[in-house]
Amino acid sequence: MFRMICPWLCLLAAAHYLPAQVTLVSRSLPQSRIIVDNGNSSDSLAAVYLQRFILESSGAKLPLLQHHHAGAPRPNDVLIGAFQLNSWQPAVSLKEDGFLISTQDGRLRILGGPGKGTIYAALTLLDEYWGMAYWAKGVYHLPKHTDIQLPDIFQVEHPAFAHRQTFSYGNEDPVYQDWFRLESPGDAFAGQLWVHTFDRILPAEEFGESHPEYYSFINGERRPGKASQWCLTNPEVLEKASLRLDSIFKAHPGQQMISVSQNDGNFTYCTCPSCAAIDEREGSPSGTLIYFVNQLAERFPDKVISTLAYLYSMPPPKYARPRENVNIMLCSIDAMREVPLTESKSGQEFAEALKGWAEISDNLFVWDYGINFDNLVAPFPNFHVLQPNMALFHQHNVRMHFAQVGGKRGEDFSELRAFMLARLLWDPYQDADSLMQTFMQGYYGPAAPFLYQYQKMLEAALLSADTPLWIYDTPVTHKNGMLRPRLMARYIALFDKAEAAVAAQPEVLERVRRSRLPLQYARLEIARTDSSLYAPALEQQLDTFLARCIRFEVKTLNERSNRPQDYVQLYRERYLSKPSGNLAKGAEVAWEVPPAPAYQEKGEAALTDELFGGTTFGDSWVGWEGVDGSFVIDLGKAVQVRSVEADFLHQLGAWILLPKSVTYSYSADGTDFLPFGKKALAEDRSREVKFVGVKVESARPVAARYIRVEVEGVKVCPPWHYGVGYPAWFFLDEVIVR
Repeated sequence: MFRMICPWLCLLAAAHYLPAQVTLVSRSLPQSRIIVDNGNSSDSLAAVYLQRFILESSGAKLPLLQHHHAGAPRPNDVLIGAFQLNSWQPAVSLKEDGFLISTQDGRLRILGGPGKGTIYAALTLLDEYWGMAYWAKGVYHLPKHTDIQLPDIFQVEHPAFAHRQTFSYGNEDPVYQDWFRLESPGDAFAGQLWVHTFDRILPAEEFGESHPEYYSFINGERRPGKASQWCLTNPEVLEKASLRLDSIFKAHPGQQMISVSQNDGNFTYCTCPSCAAIDEREGSPSGTLIYFVNQLAERFPDKVISTLAYLYSMPPPKYARPRENVNIMLCSIDAMREVPLTESKSGQEFAEALKGWAEISDNLFVWDYGINFDNLVAPFPNFHVLQPNMALFHQHNVRMHFAQVGGKRGEDFSELRAFMLARLLWDPYQDADSLMQTFMQGYYGPAAPFLYQYQKMLEAALLSADTPLWIYDTPVTHKNGMLRPRLMARYIALFDKAEAAVAAQPEVLERVRRSRLPLQYARLEIARTDSSLYAPALEQQLDTFLARCIRFEVKTLNERSNRPQDYVQLYRERYLSKPSGNLAKGAEVAWEVPPAPAYQEKGEAALTDELFGGTTFGDSWVGWEGVDGSFVIDLGKAVQVRSVEADFLHQLGAWILLPKSVTYSYSADGTDFLPFGKKALAEDRSREVKFVGVKVESARPVAARYIRVEVEGVKVCPPWHYGVGYPAWFFLDEVIVR
């Protein structure tokens, strides 16, 4: 068993032995009034929180009064807001979301800076001075007190980051949102325009046909489209964008910031002569971006124009300097996650960009990632990198931070990750291990030691395996590393002990079982890559996994909205039902138009090994980029063939599109081929990851030893796609001949 010392226990002990400065409740009777200026919504909500939770804790309902109805303040009164400054002036200046708590004159005084400072002060009192703890949506602990007294306090706090945002389903609970001092895009960005906004400001659907010159010049031509970027040196684009921004700001008069930022996708910036000249001089495509947004910022000097430094625009320009009212939203999307950013090559590239931007701008927003987009419900042990990365951002004067993490129900320890990040966003120099232990003991109770051991074993196994952890990962990548069989057995045993420890506590048992889902999913994903593991036990594992996903309201297993129900059904059809009578099993493959170099050697076996790939393209799949494909399968001897089928992957986010057509032909001698059939495929723009079998059947069998498969690829990503104008991939994993 590990020991934890919670800060609030120390403070309660101190309050017990120090002379009370303010008594709020005595013997469950109110001794105080809460006085507030209702003209300030934050002050009012702070008062409501104090009244609600003091009542819940002690049974005493403190009167809540507006200050102009309250008369002169009395001893023990709670005074919230700026109205009290007429009679009391603390020697402190409060910044955005900062707060002051004082009991030094026998009253509880709460002041807040701009924003929600008084709300955060009220909740800090609940947290640090009488032991309330919030864990997840609607899940909190509040001790019972017949007496509530406060010692001598003079406490001033300011957040490390002015804007703090993270994904968590706890955000559906307003108290949770305020408790952890979190914000949402709507709190800062006008019209919810906060990222990837080019197409929302000047939609290609509206301007693409009539003004293709507004959009990127890519590989020799203008490429208007939903995912295309703008031609940032075109003066008409500046005029049109300025008009749109003006109308948006007028429609949202209370908001001062807006994002004018590139559409999602890489390499799709404009390369026309004017844009290319600026980018070449600046050494980065961020050159034209800063050139453009600076002009917007000059037209809106009282507003903040935010833009992305993302993928191709991550490196800062050599000479251009963002104006003071330009906000740079720097994204770490390409960095690996198994070690802190300063300890891997990809992370160091980001850290170097961070340093460069920090040298030329005091207005930085970092968007960091701690999520597996392709497998949301899978182990993702990155807890050990959260604190050092957060400290790195703070040390480079980052003002705003968004941590995009797995924050939905059933995703890998999402409640723990949200808790740790929220605490670190306020103070990035806290001990991360202590935060983990504090949360686990409060949320999991007696199961905590086993789950803590699980996380530490997983972390150690990840680091010792020296396998990258990235945001499009798959458990299959780690089947010989942190998820190898001996370790998986150990993890399973720890969860069994955790469940047994809380068997008599149904609510806590549910939390443990929800946290177990990623391990169950990893077992299923690894099992499908080993034909020797097809067994009735897998059927039971699938049943349990699906039942728990439904119970815990897990809506999707990846960013592309694939449901658990579909996953389980497809698993049974795709992996548990072995192809029967497949004449191509183990057959040799000869390339005519070979796949991309990384897939050539692997593909010679992967296309005929009867192991079907999953939703991540690196697993069992063979890919061609920007070309057609062609290969011949040698069945070893002449056989009677009635059908040929190839299995393709559809995954738009990875630039993997279904081919235009597939043609099959056959031969007895490998020289003269006869047509067997051709099938055309319709364009598919859906976001879901799909597996599409392209099958051709013959009315009568033909004698064949060799089967040729010719694939006509899309070759270039279309205008509606993220990679507009750049090579498109197609992937296939298996050819079945019957």
